Parts: sequence; structure tokens; C-alpha cells
Amino acid sequence: MSRVVIWDSDGLPPPGDWTTILWSSFPETVIPGTISIPKLIEENADTLRAHYLAWIYDLGETNIFGKSLVNHLKLRPGFSYWWMTLFVEKCNYNKSPHIVDAISLMALADWAANRHIEELVFTSSNQALADCIQMWCKKQGITFKQDSLSSPSLHLTWIRRIYQSLPHFLQGLIWALRYLSEVWALRGVGINEWKRSTADLTFVSYLFNLDFEALKMRQYKSAYWGHLPEELHREGCKTNWLHIYVKHNSVSASAAAESISQLNSASQGLQAHVALETFLSITVFCKALHDWIRLILVSMQLEKTIILDQNEHSKLALWPLFVEDWRQSIFGPTAISNILNYNLFESAIKCLPRQRIGIFLQENQGWEFGFIQAWREGNQGQLIGCPHSSVRFWDLRYFFDRRNYEKSKNNRLPIPDKIALNGNVTEEAYVNGGYPSTDLVQVEALRYLYLQDVGEQKKANTIEHRGELRLLVLGEYSPSNTHLQMLLLEKAFKTLPTGIVITIKPHPACPIQLEDYPHLQAKVVMEPIDKLLPECDVAYCSAVTSAAVDAYCIGVPVISVLDPSALNLSPLRGFGNVFFVTSPEELSKALASVPSIILAPKRNKYYFTIDKNLPRWRKLLCTVG
Repeated sequence: MSRVVIWDSDGLPPPGDWTTILWSSFPETVIPGTISIPKLIEENADTLRAHYLAWIYDLGETNIFGKSLVNHLKLRPGFSYWWMTLFVEKCNYNKSPHIVDAISLMALADWAANRHIEELVFTSSNQALADCIQMWCKKQGITFKQDSLSSPSLHLTWIRRIYQSLPHFLQGLIWALRYLSEVWALRGVGINEWKRSTADLTFVSYLFNLDFEALKMRQYKSAYWGHLPEELHREGCKTNWLHIYVKHNSVSASAAAESISQLNSASQGLQAHVALETFLSITVFCKALHDWIRLILVSMQLEKTIILDQNEHSKLALWPLFVEDWRQSIFGPTAISNILNYNLFESAIKCLPRQRIGIFLQENQGWEFGFIQAWREGNQGQLIGCPHSSVRFWDLRYFFDRRNYEKSKNNRLPIPDKIALNGNVTEEAYVNGGYPSTDLVQVEALRYLYLQDVGEQKKANTIEHRGELRLLVLGEYSPSNTHLQMLLLEKAFKTLPTGIVITIKPHPACPIQLEDYPHLQAKVVMEPIDKLLPECDVAYCSAVTSAAVDAYCIGVPVISVLDPSALNLSPLRGFGNVFFVTSPEELSKALASVPSIILAPKRNKYYFTIDKNLPRWRKLLCTVG
């Protein structure tokens, strides 16, 4: 082997006397015998994930002027802003898309380690990736050539174009002013109930996934917490609820403010509800601006040194992929959002009586680490993180290099006292990821308690008796992933089994219009998933949605679309009797084989801990603190 062609483009790579590497394609769908980076990633997943997590850790420990980057970004005594950056959040499916390229580069480097390569030709429109590969080739003594492709044009409004052309600092200021105007109606709402509360149990949650029928009756019900709030209220247990407002078509800030006031008046003193934005004030905003400016001044001296260290001393120069993440995290909207949230949490917790227990939804987003620090600063009681859904292997937010858990470090990673996990699969993911097992405890899966009943509702009549195959399409919140899923189904429609009946359930945040897929015959419904799943024979999902788990747990076969340009984020990755498809042909073949599959329901007993009586939650809330 002397010449390698890396193909990162649509269509087929050119044939020739060289080794072809497919950057974002599977070999079965292009040319057999080629090297596929997505396939290499899956074959070496554990090693590559560990390598990437180690790179993030080492980046934070980069020695600059005698101090680590973590220590340079200290925001408060014992707390570094580093933990709130996009680097640490590692959201590879939404906020930091270049993480996939970084892991792909690691896979390429490992594959090439014992091979002799003289020349590498890279065909792509991804210039940041090309810069990384060129620097790697230079270190390896490989001749680098690039066939540049034009970047796909983005359909942006002129206002968006002007905004994106502005310096990151101005983007951050504009974001902050717009944010204040959008949430100002929440300022001060519920603050008196919060200060006077005699509860010693606080929940931190999103003002989202609400039961609006219950809200009309002035009752708080959220899909995140199942019937736990109702049980606590019924038993006379006093609780505090700190809600993070999420802008959504269903709930404006003024409507959220009115709902919070109504919940407080109807709770008979058993619940105190506020929004994080309740604590907005000119003082808090100015304090956040001061923190932000101080962070910017410190970081301006660091960027050049970080770039030099990464480009010269790292085996793989990944920095070109993450320049935007750095600038968003330090200078842009991400920075001011994180710092403002941190200051709001400080304000909220300072005026809260001492709590015995605090519980928050854990997704390891930037704001969470600021909240943990503010809770500690406020000398509050035990803190429990609660992952409310499935924890997927490639959802890197949930995983850290094991060195982060060393308790002797200064400005160390803020972690809660306990993690409340919703079942065996989630616990295995945490343990395999190196999380201290002594800090883990299993509780009931509040979001999935309905599975205890829905599996029993599954229709017993067979496909053969009905003469039709009922396909349920479960959409997700990402428009691009949903479009890929629907496009594959439309292309496969003519070859699908005879008598197929297709029902589409879009995600509330991502509508699906059938006119966008004119060659597809289907109907769109908005009924709850617990009503739809018992009536279907097979569920068709993207590789990201957690709804795939709901289907799997009640014995419905699952077909998931794999996007070769992304990591396999399916919560069912590695599970048997799950179809992963990448082409219309594979989708048709999978659907044709469904009638012959007999799956055992009640698999929720393994995946989730299910018991509507909530004995584990009761024990946790009574014994901690």
C-alpha cells in the first residue's frame, strides 16, 4: 500500500490503484472491499471512546504558564468554568458535530499505524477536517493532497447571516438581551413561596414535558417524574420545584408565570414552584457580565498557547475542529448563557432554607455543573443526579475519563453525591464508564412506569390473521435525523411488504408533513406512544430517539436508521433482535423478516426498574440526608 484516497462526499469514489477509505459510508452500500471509517469505529468503539475522553481530560490539564487550563478558568474558589464548556459537555449529536470527525481521525490513525502510506488524497468540503489530516500527514511523513469540494449552501435569512458574521462577543450580547426580553415575565414569580418554604426536598427540572390537562386542574405532572410528585403531595411531603424554562410553542414565558402562580396557590403549602428565571435582576445580570468579561480577558492570553501545544505536541492535531466550540464556550452565547445560569442558581439557592436533599435531572449539560457548585456553596444537603431516560454508549455527555473522579484534584469535576439510575442497563453503562460504583443507586424508572401495563395490552392476534403489517414510525426532535428516516422509508415504499399500514407519530417539536414525501402512503397521528405501541407490529425509529426503548421493552421489533455520518446513538446498540439499516434495500429486507420474529414482552424488567409503588424512591428519599 502506498496511496490512500479518503472519500468524504456523496456518490461513488473513483476506482483506481489505491486504497479507498470511506469517511461517512458503510462499505455494503458503496463498494465492497473498501475501508469504512464508521465500521472501524464500531469495531473499536471502547478504545476510541476512551481515547477521546482522555483527549478532553488532557486538554483540560494542558500546562500554560505553569498552571493547567482548568485552573486558569477558575470562576469561584474550587470551581472552574472549564466544566461548563462545550468540550466537557461533549454533546456530539446537537452542539458539537465535529466530535464525530475527531473520533474518525483517531480511528484512521489507529488503522494506519502499521501500514506504509506514501500519499494521501482527501476529497471533502470539510476544510477544518482537511487541516487536521494535513497536519497528521506532515507528522507521519505522508504526502498530502486535497480535492476540495464546494461546501453545501445554507439557507439562512439575511438577519441570521448578519448575526453569524458578528464577533462572538457581540453575538453573546445580542443573545443575552433577547433572552432577557423573552423571560422577563418570569422574574419574581413564586419567590415568596420559595423563601418561606418549610420543605427540605428540592427538585430541579425543566418546565417541559408537562401534562397540560393536569395543569388546567392546577396540578403539577411531568413526564420526567411520573407520579412521584403526586405521591409525595398525597402523603403530605413538602417539596420545592425549581423549573428551568424551555422556550416552546406550547408555553410562553407569561403563560409559564401564570401556571407557576396557580400551582403555588393550589398546592396548599405542600409545593413551592419557581422558575430559574424568577431570580433575574439587574444585579444578577451585571454580576454575570463581570464574570464573563473576566473569563474573556483570561482566555485571550490562553488561546494561542493552546493551539501551539495541540498542533505541535499532540499525535493528532484536533484543534481546527474545535475552534468554534472554544469561541462559543468562552466568547459567545454559550458562555453568557452558562455564566448567567450559574449566577441565577447562586441567587436561587442563597435564599432557600437548608435542604436535606436536592434532586436534578442529569444530562451533564453545562448548567448542571454550575448548579452543583452553587448547591455546594450554599451549604445544602445531599445532592442526587437522576438520568431520566436511557444512557447510550455514544452519548458522550454521560462519560468522562476515569481520572476526573480523583477526589484529590483542585477545581475538580463537580459531581453529585449519588446518581439515581433507572435500571440495570443504565447502571451497567455508568459502571463500565468508570463511575464510582459506591455512588450509584437504583430507583424506579419514573418516565417508563407505564410499561408495566402497556405490555399486557399488546394485541395477541397475529399478522397472518390480519393480513397486514402495522408499521409505527416514531419521529424525533432533530429535523435532519427525521428527514433521513422519512426519506429512506419513502425510497423503500414500493418494495415494502404487501398490505403494510404505516402510522407516523412525529415528535412534538418536529412536525412531519406528508406532502414532503409524495411517494409515501401513510397517516400522521399525535396520540400518546403508550396508546400506539400496543397496536403496532414493528417500530421504525432514527438511531437517536429513546422511544426505541419503549417499543423494545414491550416486545415490539425495532428497526433503526443508522446515519453513517454520525455515531450510533441508539439506546439499543448492542441488543439482539434489533435491525439497523442504512439503505432502502436493508429497510425492505428487515420489514419482510418481521412476521417470523417472536419477541418476548416484559423485557422492561431487565432494561428498567419498574414498580408503581416506588419502594426504591421512597427508601432513597427517606434515608439520604
